[in-house]
Amino acid sequence: MSPPERRILMTTDAVGGVWTFATALSRALCQSGHKVTLVTMGPRPGPHQLEALTDTRGLTVEVTDLALEWMDPEGEDIPRACDTLLRVADRVRPDLVHLNSFREAIFGFGVPTLVAAHSCVGSWWVACRDEVPLEARWHMYLHYVAGGLNAATCWTAPTRAYRDWVEAAYRPRSTGHAIWNGLSLSRTSGRKEPFVLAAGRLWDEAKNLTALAVAAADIPWEVRVAGPMQLADAAPCIKGASPLVHLGQLSHERLLATMRHASIFVAPAVYEPFGLTVLEAAHCGCALVLSDIPTFRELWDDAAVFVDPHDTAALQQILQRLTIETNERGRLQAAARKRAARYSLKGMVGDYQRLYDAMLEEPAAPCASPEMELCA
Repeated sequence: MSPPERRILMTTDAVGGVWTFATALSRALCQSGHKVTLVTMGPRPGPHQLEALTDTRGLTVEVTDLALEWMDPEGEDIPRACDTLLRVADRVRPDLVHLNSFREAIFGFGVPTLVAAHSCVGSWWVACRDEVPLEARWHMYLHYVAGGLNAATCWTAPTRAYRDWVEAAYRPRSTGHAIWNGLSLSRTSGRKEPFVLAAGRLWDEAKNLTALAVAAADIPWEVRVAGPMQLADAAPCIKGASPLVHLGQLSHERLLATMRHASIFVAPAVYEPFGLTVLEAAHCGCALVLSDIPTFRELWDDAAVFVDPHDTAALQQILQRLTIETNERGRLQAAARKRAARYSLKGMVGDYQRLYDAMLEEPAAPCASPEMELCA
């Protein structure tokens, strides 16, 4: 017996892992017979991003310029966002709302509402700077994050470790569900070549690529980094003479093609709630060298080499060793690919569908947030 057709309203931004997650989930839900209206917020998706979704029956994409919550910490765009999203909901009449952000849950959609906690400024700040953000505007942002978690029918996180952090920091009224992200990628890989690959925004403290720039100085192979670089914000060891080979911002297809030839993928991040790029690299048969943080340990224990993200000497030694030890490198490549199969798109979609069904069995809790008056 096939599951009943659901109408789902989902929000997303067009940058990085949230876009990858939301589009993969939306397409899979539509292929299962549901109808999804995907509303983009923040920077407009590129033509190639939108073209990739045009062949999915049941999927409608609506592009807005509504501010992403971390780019609007004071909440100045909340009234406009509330009006826009409630108008879309009134037209679409969803059975369920899936938000890939926090504060929009305070709008009170009148149907079960899920918040997927992919990341937040509070957790980034603690991990990167070992303190909570002190500016008043970030206090307002944290207030809206807590409000969204409390207004939602339920919420999810992509790892148990990140779920536990959110629960300890925001103390939402309901317990979160840990649902691992998943992908469906071809397991074919190209001929492995002697280079190390990393990916991420070079200016983002969380990615910790400055540590890799230091460690790469005495590695016999090229260390290539894919991702945008804002020179004004980049650390001196990246913007000046650096052993890193900067590939620039690659399309998703070009990044996967590069991964298929990379022998080693390194992620020295100090903060990563999941790390879809690591999962993609594992699918492509890269040996993984990862920072020793709880989320990576949860996902990749026994399938990667772990290193203290602040110990550049240890990172350098590990990379030097793996460029030489062919058998160990091959063992890690096989282990990463085997582990990647655990995080499948089918498994993720099944977990979300079961959660949707459970949410729809309960009446939607009314939103009692004082910010509701902003929507009037």
